[in-house]
Amino acid sequence: MNWRAATARVLQQEDINFLLTNRIPRRWLTLFMGWYSRIESGWLCALSIAIWRLFSELDLSDAKQTRFRSLQECFTRELKEGARTIDPDPEVLASPCDALVGACGRVEDGLVLQAKGFPYPLAELLGDPAAAAYYSGGRYATLRLTAGMYHRFHAPHNCRVERVTYFSGDTWNVNPIALKRIERLFCKNERAVITCRLPSDRRITLVPVAAILVASIRLHWLDVRLHLRYRGQNVIPCDAALVKGEEMGWFEHGSTVIVLTPPGFAFSAAVREGQRVRMGQALLRECPEGGAPL
Repeated sequence: MNWRAATARVLQQEDINFLLTNRIPRRWLTLFMGWYSRIESGWLCALSIAIWRLFSELDLSDAKQTRFRSLQECFTRELKEGARTIDPDPEVLASPCDALVGACGRVEDGLVLQAKGFPYPLAELLGDPAAAAYYSGGRYATLRLTAGMYHRFHAPHNCRVERVTYFSGDTWNVNPIALKRIERLFCKNERAVITCRLPSDRRITLVPVAAILVASIRLHWLDVRLHLRYRGQNVIPCDAALVKGEEMGWFEHGSTVIVLTPPGFAFSAAVREGQRVRMGQALLRECPEGGAPL
């Protein structure tokens, strides 16, 4: 067994993994990583990427460029033209990002799951009981971006962004080990609640959730970077028209995007917990107005 495999086995031990990635000064380490990742130095960036690859699968084969001036450039890399196919079906909501599917299912009694046996109130995640009530009986999907994945996220359908609500918060790790231990983790972490209206007049919400070493979310239609030291307006009215597959923004590392739909949507048959999805792949299907989910 090589030492990379041995290190991976150690880090897979739940107690050790949780200790190393959570029982540390999370906020200060995250702020430090934000500063460090923006240092422009070719040799330092190459060394950092080499170390990164010892602990995570990092595939740059579909990246537009493979040489970077800073670690942040690698984290936020763009894809080659045509590297992802956007499902053209007008009834389909496409996955907004490359991800592993975490908990997914129906919103019941105002609750959704972050992991088996760990429900959390949707109203607390969104900061708005009325918005949570709108999604009662609808669908939710938790999409987890691992550290080595493509970190940008895209519009799942033609839509108009009406509002962004930003919550500064903690920076817990969002890996499965932490999700099984920290109750209401997504409600505690930094996040942006993005409310979108579809051509059918239904609303959907995307919630990018930051995590340790991340804590920075950039949205193209806003002229500010949302991060731990942001002190601007928390509820930001918007009027941004996006087409399906258009880039919405990015994380400065891996994290999570939670997708919420009202009743009238059904999951693609291939979507299930633990599955890897790619940006543009069918995630949910919209039923005709008044129709029942498939």
